[in-house]
Amino acid sequence: MATTNHSALSDNRAGVLGRLNAQIGLAVVRLTIGAMFVSVFFENLGKGLYTPSGYAGLIHGYIQDGSAPDVWKSVMGFVANHASIAAPLQAVTEISLGILLVLGLFARPVALLAAGYLASLWVSEWGTAWIWELLVPVLATLALAIGGAGRTWGIDSFLARKRPASLWW
Repeated sequence: MATTNHSALSDNRAGVLGRLNAQIGLAVVRLTIGAMFVSVFFENLGKGLYTPSGYAGLIHGYIQDGSAPDVWKSVMGFVANHASIAAPLQAVTEISLGILLVLGLFARPVALLAAGYLASLWVSEWGTAWIWELLVPVLATLALAIGGAGRTWGIDSFLARKRPASLWW
């Protein structure tokens, strides 16, 4: 009987340790993806890609050189034609997603938004970039949304104490 209790205790500790390792792994991915967004924001800012002309030029390059579906190219053309609105909107989106992921604040919905945003960039870059370049971050952000990655090393951990069942964190 003592062996059974010891075995059950060992199994329980292994389960807790496995969950903790998974939570830490997701937190590392969350911090990395968040840092990627912040870094890309400053890189694009330095390149002038958030100005209407810089942004429109980049999008037109994807349209001309890429192999995205025609319907998506028409969406990109619309966005490029409204670059005075789209460029600053993209800047705000990138820096906001990055900061919120780094902070671990509303990590689930933010990660879901990041996955959609990165997926749209992935389709836009078909034929112009390595296929896995954005697909891996898309899938990683989906994992963050599913796993509630802000509950470890994030502000969401404090929010979860009051409402642990909330899907916001």
